[in-house]
Amino acid sequence: MADVVIYSTQTCTYCHRAKQLLEMKKIPYTEIMIDEDDQKKEEMIKKSGRRTVPQLFIKGVSIGGCDDLYELDRTGKLDEMLAR
Repeated sequence: MADVVIYSTQTCTYCHRAKQLLEMKKIPYTEIMIDEDDQKKEEMIKKSGRRTVPQLFIKGVSIGGCDDLYELDRTGKLDEMLAR
């Protein structure tokens, strides 16, 4: 599994934006679709404490959603987290 995991759905605009940033930065990620998998949805909620998508994890640490990912990138902290 990649260092970055994203829980997402097919129709989520924020999910697409988050994946777009990861792809632009050439950061490999594992995508877990929760559209039709209640077990994966419950897994996401249990791990993150949140019900919204996307939910992103870097090296097992919950970082939140799309806006949180962009903020980490803007401040340079995304690269720092991935370099550890």
